[in-house]
Amino acid sequence: MTDNPNMESRYRVVLVHKERCLIRRGEEELYCVLAGSLRYKDEIPVVGDYVEVTVNPYGDSLIRSILPRRTVFCRPDRGGHADGFVKTLQVQPLVANIDYVFIITSLNNDFSVSRIARYAATAVAGGAVPVAVLTKADVCENVAELEAQAAALSERIEVVSVSAYTGFGLDRLRAYFKPGATIALLGSSGAGKSTLINTLAGRDVMRVGEIREVDSKGRHTTTHRELIEVDGVAFIDTPGLRELGMVDAEAGIQDTFSDIAELIGQCAFSDCTHRTEPGCAIRQALADGTLAPERWEMYARLEKENSWSMAKKNELMMNVAMWRRKNSRANRKR
Repeated sequence: MTDNPNMESRYRVVLVHKERCLIRRGEEELYCVLAGSLRYKDEIPVVGDYVEVTVNPYGDSLIRSILPRRTVFCRPDRGGHADGFVKTLQVQPLVANIDYVFIITSLNNDFSVSRIARYAATAVAGGAVPVAVLTKADVCENVAELEAQAAALSERIEVVSVSAYTGFGLDRLRAYFKPGATIALLGSSGAGKSTLINTLAGRDVMRVGEIREVDSKGRHTTTHRELIEVDGVAFIDTPGLRELGMVDAEAGIQDTFSDIAELIGQCAFSDCTHRTEPGCAIRQALADGTLAPERWEMYARLEKENSWSMAKKNELMMNVAMWRRKNSRANRKR
C-alpha cells in the first residue's frame, strides 16, 4: 500500500456493499467510499468497473471517477413498482467490463427458451458475448433436445450443457477461460451459478444453497455480486434475477433475431405493422412455415417491452431536465 494518500491509482471493483466498495489491484485490496461529486451525479460503480482512487492508508480510500465501461449488462430499474404503475424507470447497470455472459439455466423446471433470449439480447446490446450454459445435465434425460432448442434461438448464442458433479461439458466450457477474460454468471436463483464457480475453482469460494425439489428453486443462494479470480480468469457471481425486463436493447434484439430483422427489412412498407398490410414478409414467412409462430411472438414481445421501457425512460429524462431547468431559474432569481 502506498504511503501517499493523494496518489491516484486504478483499481477494479470486486464487491459493492451499500455505501462502500471493495476494490482490488493485484494482491492489494482496499475499501472505498464515493466522492461527493459522484454521489451528486448519481454515478454508482458496479462490480467489474475500473475506478480511479485516492488511496488513504489510514481509513477508507476515495473513489474519484469511474472509468468508461467497455461493456455492460443492464436491466430496467422500476423502483419496485409493477409495469403499469411505474413512474421512475431507469437503466440499472448490474456488471461492467465483461467479455462473456454465461446465461446459467438449469435443465429442470427452470429451463426457459424465452428467458435465455432475454438475457442474450441484453448481453449483445451491452457488447458482451452470450453463452447459454445449461447446468445439471446429469439429471436430464433429453439434454441434446433442449440444447438444440437454445441453439436455434440465434446464431449469436453459443450453447454448452454441463454437469458440475460429473464434469460433463466442462472441457467445452473451459474454451472461454482465456487469461484476462471476465465472465458474468447470470440466471435464476438455484440454477447452479455458485456450484459451477466452486467446481471450476476446485474449492468452495462461493456459498451453495439447497434446492427445493417441488419447484427447483434455491433456498440459500448468492445474495450479492462479487468478482472472483480463478487462474487468471475473472468470474462475477450474481444473485438470481426473478425477471429481466428489456430497456435500451433494440440493437441486441435485432442482432439476436437477425433473421426476423432481415424479414422486416423486406416488407413492402417501412412502417408495416405485420397485421394486414400487403407485401408483409413476416406474414408470408409465417404462412409458408419458414418462421415459427412462437419465435415471432417472442421477438414481438421483447420489442414491445423494450419500446415501452424506452418511452418511460425518455419521459423520465425529460421530467428531470425540466426540473433542473426550473431549479436553475429559481436559483438565478435569488
